[in-house]
Amino acid sequence: MVGDNVETGIYSYKEAIRLADELNLDLVEISPTADPPVCKIIDYSKFLYQLKKKEKEQKAKSVKVTVKEIRFGPQTDDHDYEFKLKHAISFLQEGSKLKAFVFFKGRSILFKEQGEVLLLRFANDLEEYGKVDQLPVLEGKRMSIMLSPKKKK
Repeated sequence: MVGDNVETGIYSYKEAIRLADELNLDLVEISPTADPPVCKIIDYSKFLYQLKKKEKEQKAKSVKVTVKEIRFGPQTDDHDYEFKLKHAISFLQEGSKLKAFVFFKGRSILFKEQGEVLLLRFANDLEEYGKVDQLPVLEGKRMSIMLSPKKKK
């Protein structure tokens, strides 16, 4: 058992409860898997508040990753390609991941090679802004590629 106004040591359950009652505090089990289990004499509401505070700090420190999508057709023209390329560059510069995909409608699935060439060209044009996480993969009627932004030096 540990605590602020308690001598650290091994106590029986009844003795630990008695000590907690004397100090008008609660007996909280900190590490139940330890042998013997570790308990602490503290104010339980204060303990919960500190746990929530730690979780909130960890959540604030975590980075939220957004995934932006860009859709192509198998016969996308150069002007449309350039327009989407500019958007992709801005997405990668702001730190978002990018999922580019070619959607095949009807019989256009016959042009799988064209879609793959388009996505590889797209990845090649974005080489200085991001790196390829996943090479072109065909999933049903969609062929997609994943890119993530390069780390800023």
